[in-house]
Amino acid sequence: MAAIVRILDALTEWSGRSLAWLAVAMVLLQGVVVFMRYVFGLSVLWMQESILYLHAMIFLCAAGYTLLHQAHVRVDVLYGPASERTKAKIDIAGILVLLAPVCSLILWYGWSYVAASWRVLEGSIEPSGIPAVYLLKTCILLFAATLVLAGLSHLLRCILVLRGERDYVSSQSIQDNTP
Repeated sequence: MAAIVRILDALTEWSGRSLAWLAVAMVLLQGVVVFMRYVFGLSVLWMQESILYLHAMIFLCAAGYTLLHQAHVRVDVLYGPASERTKAKIDIAGILVLLAPVCSLILWYGWSYVAASWRVLEGSIEPSGIPAVYLLKTCILLFAATLVLAGLSHLLRCILVLRGERDYVSSQSIQDNTP
């Protein structure tokens, strides 16, 4: 079980760090758009849409990375002072009652939505926009998939904690690598 956790965590870590480079691209592109608009009076729609695409990809596809690093919003009034075993029980309940059902619904309903977009190779409604809305919509499925993988890893880690095998998998070792 610990080996599965390590593999899932490594995959999630790699994908999150890779996606971080999209933020650099987004900032640079935004700078170019602003420069072109105010210096040359030019506005290029596909560049502006690219910023939207990059933003969506970062936030949707890096959700699993955020979960891996325990950076999602949480009410720490009860969770913060709890013991490690109690935290594990709360996390298991949250994964099984909230995360798994929501991700399942997103995958279930999102599949046909994204497939329909792929069937027609849906593009921008603007003539000079990016003709790849289907790729943007695919991020919805990637969002749910990355959360499922990170959630599965966290669920297994919590089970290891409850079994007293905390030494095998340490979320702290992941948090130490936070950029």
